[in-house]
Amino acid sequence: MTDANHRPRRSCLYMPASNERALTKAQTLPADTIVFDLEDAVAPEAKEKARDNACAAVQSGAYGKRELVVRVNASNTPWFEKDIEQACACRADAILVPKITSPESIEKISAKMDQYDHSSKTQLWAMIEMPIAILHIADIAAKSNSTRLATFVMGFNDLAKEMRAEQDRQLFTPAMAQTIMAARAYDLSVLDSVYNDFKDPDGLVVECEQARRYGFDGKTLIHPSQIEIANKAFAPSAEKVAEAKTIVAAFDDPANAGKGVIVVDGKMTEILHRNQAIQTLAMANAIASMEG
Repeated sequence: MTDANHRPRRSCLYMPASNERALTKAQTLPADTIVFDLEDAVAPEAKEKARDNACAAVQSGAYGKRELVVRVNASNTPWFEKDIEQACACRADAILVPKITSPESIEKISAKMDQYDHSSKTQLWAMIEMPIAILHIADIAAKSNSTRLATFVMGFNDLAKEMRAEQDRQLFTPAMAQTIMAARAYDLSVLDSVYNDFKDPDGLVVECEQARRYGFDGKTLIHPSQIEIANKAFAPSAEKVAEAKTIVAAFDDPANAGKGVIVVDGKMTEILHRNQAIQTLAMANAIASMEG
């Protein structure tokens, strides 16, 4: 299995677990992560069937190296308890929980997962989509030290609704910055929110590029047509990989042994650049392994 710290999450595609045809199609899609959705995309009368479908999909072995995540219903719904139990029982890679509001909610959900998954295999992912979560984001992130918390997923549709605001990405810039900083402070992955207009690939390109520059690991998606754009945006470019190899090779040269700063291709290069280069190469290798 890919090292969790370098596991590609460039494209994380939501699939309604009530749609069996969509679940079958997902087996052939080049998404890094499939999120079997039991929440927003599923009508109340279809919740239980969707849960069964998601668990069967996770256990099928038909999705290759893709990371398989189950987004459960919120903790205040009648489906939550059984969603958690079944998602742990089928050994999903992660459970994505919506409407997270506090550090205490992370503790309670993680403890509940411990009841059903003694192997500790299944991670806890948290939807960051409530104003109160943004206000407490550092305290929530800190729970990664003592719980299963591993990833933040931004949810701007719900955040806009809760704020009584228009859908304006600039409005969310402070929330993005706070969430990314909290994630990095506590070694969490962090994924950008969805781009709603799946018929606007140019707009998605712009948003993915911004997300990558801000520091997101990847983007959540609502349509298969968005996968290729996200995969390209969040993968190290060939130029970046070549540069990283040059930097690592330069520091590995015996002539530079013990040096903290060297010159590489005419540029002053420090140990921190070597560490970044190693991360770039690890991600490139992980992507190659996924695609291979």
